[in-house]
Amino acid sequence: MSTPLTSKLPTLPLSALGALVLVSVIGVGAVRLSGTSPQQQLDASTLVSRQLRFEDGADGSIAVRDARSGALLDTIAPGTNGFLRSAMRGLVRERKRQGQGPERPFELLGRANGRLTLVDTGTGRRIDLESFGPTNAAVFARLLPAHPPGADHVAQR
Repeated sequence: MSTPLTSKLPTLPLSALGALVLVSVIGVGAVRLSGTSPQQQLDASTLVSRQLRFEDGADGSIAVRDARSGALLDTIAPGTNGFLRSAMRGLVRERKRQGQGPERPFELLGRANGRLTLVDTGTGRRIDLESFGPTNAAVFARLLPAHPPGADHVAQR
């Protein structure tokens, strides 16, 4: 006669081990997807900055203004410049989610290492624009004031 092959392994410790592995995989995945890096670098010093306001036009255009002087810097035609539109849409969505309006300007920073950072002064959220490639960063770089001497390399990467 043959006896059935059944395992007599303890179920509770195996379940706990499986749960530990699952929680670890989910935790690592969440950190990776959030964009958080264990090797964060300090920001380089700011060489040039400008506070900006983005105003929607009735025709679908976007007026980009200097927040301090109110001067019109650029008008983004309807249906053009998808990167600028999507970047600003995400920042404005976060403002609305936090119950904030358009009162506070956005700040565009040109760093000493050539990087550009767009900061929402209302929510504290920031976008490191060089992460999206030189063409997309250049869209914002042209909104900066004239570079100080020796800063010609900002956003030219």
